[in-house]
Amino acid sequence: MSKISVLDVKFDNYSMREFQNLFLSRMNNKQSTFIVTANPEIVMAAKDNPDFKELVNGADFLTADGIGIIKGANILKTPMKERVTGYDLFSWFIEIAEKRSSKIFFVGAKPEVIAKVAQKVAEKYPHIQVVGAKDGYFKEDLQTVATEIEAAEPDMVFAALGYPRQEELINILRQDNLPAMMMGVGGSFDVFSGTVKRAPMIFQKAHLEWFYRLLTNPTRFKRMLVLPKFIGEVKKSRKKN
Repeated sequence: MSKISVLDVKFDNYSMREFQNLFLSRMNNKQSTFIVTANPEIVMAAKDNPDFKELVNGADFLTADGIGIIKGANILKTPMKERVTGYDLFSWFIEIAEKRSSKIFFVGAKPEVIAKVAQKVAEKYPHIQVVGAKDGYFKEDLQTVATEIEAAEPDMVFAALGYPRQEELINILRQDNLPAMMMGVGGSFDVFSGTVKRAPMIFQKAHLEWFYRLLTNPTRFKRMLVLPKFIGEVKKSRKKN
């Protein structure tokens, strides 16, 4: 089963390696590619917003970013192969970009964070060409920013604007058929820059990254409440079907 529906959001059921092979093929063919990495928050937002759901389902690839998605698929008895997180994909793309001397446009996050991202790339990945590093506090509309990105002719675009803005921006680029790999990365710039620490491996392997984030940032508590709501909606969906 290559597509699995969780609350009518249609995930691609591939392993990390399978995704990587697909993405490498599309890079080699210079295909415009819109990737969404969706967690329960994004699924619940899509449930409440038909336009956002249509946008997300219209992406070229949709990965299960969050153990909640895996648990939801299991409840529906349509198990997924693997959790594929946005940060892990982002890290892999950076390594590939270094090998291929790719051009990257970064957009989003706070000014000091995006500056650290550009600095780290310059220091650790000298073959990557950073053709844009724009913070997320721009005053222009998304169409204007999309035009700026297109003019830079990047091979990869990473947007850390939070949903749904990052997906809306990438959707414009995809409709314009920009020949790049394009992905919304949420808080990945914060982690990549060292501004925020990623959960230690013991938490990652236990699928408790969410708990580590809660321990280190208790203000996330309200956001965490979406997970039990999500599981509840999935159980309702199973009963209906």
